[in-house]
Amino acid sequence: MTRSNIDLLLSRRSVLAKNLGKPGPNKRELRTILQAGLRVPDHGRSEPWKIQVLDESAQLALGTFSAQLFQRDNPNATAAQITFERERPQRSPILLVVTFQPNKKKLAKIPELEQLLSSGAVCQNLLVAIQALGYNAQWLTDWPAYHPEIRQFLGSGKDAQIVGFIHIGTATLLPKDRPRPEFDDIVSEWKPED
Repeated sequence: MTRSNIDLLLSRRSVLAKNLGKPGPNKRELRTILQAGLRVPDHGRSEPWKIQVLDESAQLALGTFSAQLFQRDNPNATAAQITFERERPQRSPILLVVTFQPNKKKLAKIPELEQLLSSGAVCQNLLVAIQALGYNAQWLTDWPAYHPEIRQFLGSGKDAQIVGFIHIGTATLLPKDRPRPEFDDIVSEWKPED
């Protein structure tokens, strides 16, 4: 691994979706990002993940549906809360929806957990590729990721789970670095007992 790759990993930082503006990646750059996203450990080629690309019009449709759903499920919601939900998927030039659907044909040999972990690796690879091309991103979930009607609206199978909404754009405000885990609290060397 070259020094620049290490620097990229050591400096990776999420930018709040509300602080992501234009430009976003062009079609060629986005294809490169997506190809990098698919270069993950995937035991037995389960391929339990799908990625949907939502442009501004698709984000608007999702936002409109989300706001209606939120208002229905929260009858006492304020106008500001409903507006927030309408705008939630529209905060960046490009939105990726990463879903996980277990490959049932492979479950006998490849446990669902391994398949789910591979889906998380897709999200991480996407984030690193986005940063490598000079853009910024945030990986989110929140209630829309867990609502079955959102999954249905997006055309996902009934066994599918949304593992991430990944907002992509250019930072309009760079975040301050946040405290990171203490290395020695996380990493230890295990040795067998004598």
